[in-house]
Formats: sequence, structure tokens, C-alpha cells
Amino acid sequence: MTSAANGTVTVALLFPDLLGTYGDSGNAVILARRLAWRGFEARMVTVRSGDPVPESCEVYVVGGGEDLPQALAAQELGPAAGGPLRRAVDGGAAVLAVCAGLQILGTSFVGPDGVETDGLALLDCSTRRGSGPRAVGEIVVEPDPGLGLPTLTGYENHAGVTTVGPGSRPLGRVRHGVGNGDGSGTDGVRSGRVLGTYLHGPVLARNPDLADHVLASVVGDLVPLDDSESEELRRERLAAAGAPDLSRRGFRLLERLRR
Repeated sequence: MTSAANGTVTVALLFPDLLGTYGDSGNAVILARRLAWRGFEARMVTVRSGDPVPESCEVYVVGGGEDLPQALAAQELGPAAGGPLRRAVDGGAAVLAVCAGLQILGTSFVGPDGVETDGLALLDCSTRRGSGPRAVGEIVVEPDPGLGLPTLTGYENHAGVTTVGPGSRPLGRVRHGVGNGDGSGTDGVRSGRVLGTYLHGPVLARNPDLADHVLASVVGDLVPLDDSESEELRRERLAAAGAPDLSRRGFRLLERLRR
């Protein structure tokens, strides 16, 4: 995209007044800061409910929320509103969506009235309400090896069951927690520059390599940063989830990537 090529990258935080329940707005801050630390001119735009959604940003962040705000957000991003997010993605933008945001980006989700509602179809997945206990607690995900990412940690709080279709792929396999909850043992959905996950945390504060994965998809290769504090947090969270073996494996992969 032209502004990224010129050194300016705009990160759009969509509807934090609707989808900001679990601190996911922090993901936009992380993206902008990691760009600025590398010398990019990083601009963060907050788009509130009722505001026009710009289509020229490089990265869009969509967070989690309750059923009614989720449905309202979907309306403001859908065809009736001109499909601004789809047009942005068609123009080369990247999207990070968490929990309710992930569900909105799929083909369908359950609205506050319990009726199936059309999503934006930016990801090939559908979400229904689960019949079991709500998924709450620490979650550990081993990303698809092709992504070159270390083990991811987060916190999940949802009742949805998301099934990934053939047009998309999961983010990774769940080692602790629930994730998509459809029996596949996976979390998240990804297709091209669009990525969704059930990991709160905010997920990018816990997993800076995932932040760089999103950024690299629009700006290219990035110079490494000192993420020692985040690595210590990852180690602590993996141990808290009872997965110290994953911690060691994740750090070994991280070291190989940095050589």
C-alpha cells in the first residue's frame, strides 16, 4: 500500500466503545509502538460507533464484546454500510480480530436474539453457540509451523463454537484451553492478511512476534526488537497454564528465528 511504502503506517482501532470489553484495544497500541520503535511514522486512528470507517489504513484491529455490541459492529462494517473493511482488505490491508471480532469476520455468527446473522465473510468460518460450559481461562496455542511463530499465550472468555471452512486455516493447535471449541483442537482462523483468534491478553502484548507477523504482512521484513520483558511474561504464563515444556520449546524456536 502506498503510505506504508512511504514510511507511514496507519493502524485503525474499530469501535472500542462496542468491542473493547477485554482490553483488546491495547493491540492497536502495540502495533503502532512497534512500528515507531523501528523508525516508521505510525499513526493510530480510533473509529467509534457511528463514525465513518476509513478504507485507506494499513492495519485494522477489531476486539471482543457482548452479543448486542457485536451485532451493531457487524452492521456498521457490512454491505449496508458499503463494506468498508472488505474494500480495505481488497486494497491490501491487514486485520487482527479477537473473539467477537473473529466471529464478525466469518460467514455467520449468532446474534443477541439467538438467530444466525450474516458476517463479513472475510474468513471462511461460522460460529454457533456452544452447549457446554463457557470457555474461560488461560489458553496456550502452538501456531502452524509455517508461520514461524513461538508458542502463543492468552486468556479466553467466550461461549462460541467456531468451525473453520476449507477457504481458511486455523491459527494453530490448542495445547491448553478451548479455542475454537469445535472438536478440532484448534484456535483462530486466518486467510491472507486477515487473522482472528480467541486470545485476549491483549494478545499482542503477550505475543510480540504475532504483532510483527501482522505488521510484516503490510510493510515487509522488520528488524528485531528487544522483547526480553515479553519473553519473561510468556514464560510466566506458560508456567501458569501448566505447560513449562512448551515454554522451553517456544523459546528455542524464537532463538532460531533471531539468528
